[in-house]
Amino acid sequence: MNNKKEIIIGFGVGIIANTVGTLLYILIFSEFGIVETYNAAVSQGHVGSLLALGAILNLAAFFGFLKIKRDQRARGVLLATLITALAILYYKIF
Repeated sequence: MNNKKEIIIGFGVGIIANTVGTLLYILIFSEFGIVETYNAAVSQGHVGSLLALGAILNLAAFFGFLKIKRDQRARGVLLATLITALAILYYKIF
């Protein structure tokens, strides 16, 4: 039971890290606002790229959890990254 809780915590951290990474990328590198950048990414087919760039923060969370010996949380971050990869695949195909 405790392992599932740790994986869920890691998954939440992974989703939050990905969201924050995507927003930081938009705020730092885009000359438009968040909504305008997202709408432009959708119209140009670059949503997958935005998600992939946002997932870079998952690396820090993953290795941070490994460093402090929280392997189950690192597994949750990995699961969140895999779901992000599936979302990117979905956006690339459709």
